[in-house]
Amino acid sequence: MQDLNKQAKIVVFLLAAAALLALPLVAAEFGQGWVRIMAIALLYVLLALGLNIVVGYAGLLDLGYVAFYAVGAYLFALLASPHLADNFEWIKASFPNGLHLPIWAVIPLAAGLAAIAGMVLGAPTLKLRGDYLAIVTLGFGEIIRVFMNNLEYPINITNGPRGISQIDAMKLGPIDFGKPLQIGEFTLPSVVLYYYLFLALVVVTVVICQHLADSRIGRAWMAIREDEIAAKAMGLNTRNLKLLAFGMGATFGGVSGAMFASFQGFVSPESFSLMESVMIVAMVVLGGIGHIPGVILGAVLLAALPEVLRYVAGPLQEMTDGRLDAAILRQLLIALAMISIMLLRPRGLWPSPEHGKAAPAPVK
Repeated sequence: MQDLNKQAKIVVFLLAAAALLALPLVAAEFGQGWVRIMAIALLYVLLALGLNIVVGYAGLLDLGYVAFYAVGAYLFALLASPHLADNFEWIKASFPNGLHLPIWAVIPLAAGLAAIAGMVLGAPTLKLRGDYLAIVTLGFGEIIRVFMNNLEYPINITNGPRGISQIDAMKLGPIDFGKPLQIGEFTLPSVVLYYYLFLALVVVTVVICQHLADSRIGRAWMAIREDEIAAKAMGLNTRNLKLLAFGMGATFGGVSGAMFASFQGFVSPESFSLMESVMIVAMVVLGGIGHIPGVILGAVLLAALPEVLRYVAGPLQEMTDGRLDAAILRQLLIALAMISIMLLRPRGLWPSPEHGKAAPAPVK
């Protein structure tokens, strides 16, 4: 029986992998815009999986997660654009065309810097819980955004509200993700290449998160989530474990930010608003806190929903003779959908099967 279950799982995984690989090729026939939506959805999956480590595993409500997203994006923008060379003579003397680091150097740097930022955030919040922790993390996210918006004078580091442009596309060996890839007579557009890159990162992240959940560290995080006082009484070092959760979660945020900067070719503080943090938290909560498949489902739905609602908001706007703005109407519909889901499925669309499990019957 177990062998049959394993074989069934292998078949399902292979079919899912084939579908995910073929999906952008099919969607590209209807326009590259659809592939772009799917690529952005994968970026949000990466962000939601990172936040799930903090919120889902360790039970630490983090409303400033977008700060680590911004750190990774601006790091890549500075290292892969002519901005630093244009504003610092000593950098221009050594690198006349600017710093253009390869992907194997950018990802560890973005992950490392975001992890440090996560621990810096976590250090002063170790004794905070619940609403107080949420307020502090929210403030941290806003501080980072304000810094990015104002680090233009007296030294121009972030170019202020104008943002940083001319950011390089990712390069992996001979593959330039900013250009179409020719394979015989078949051409893969740039957006499809980015889709496959993001898909590979999501697969790696899922494997890491699953191993974390099954490890001693993951079990310790869950013990802190359920009852921090009891976990501390059992000898767990809650301080270090919390810092580790903040650092590990921030790591995926930094990598996502670097991918976002490369994909867009432009970053500005407007991309890292409080609403982005709220949406990422909503993805984790609506999908199912602590459950990887649920988090992925929540991220995909909430990332794709605004684009799908474009086709609903337009006709509704016409029915009201243009009295309702389409953008506001889309936000209203998203909010109504989120309220409906939480009323009908308070534990999320795909909750963890272990959560809320009944106590075992006493042995007679």
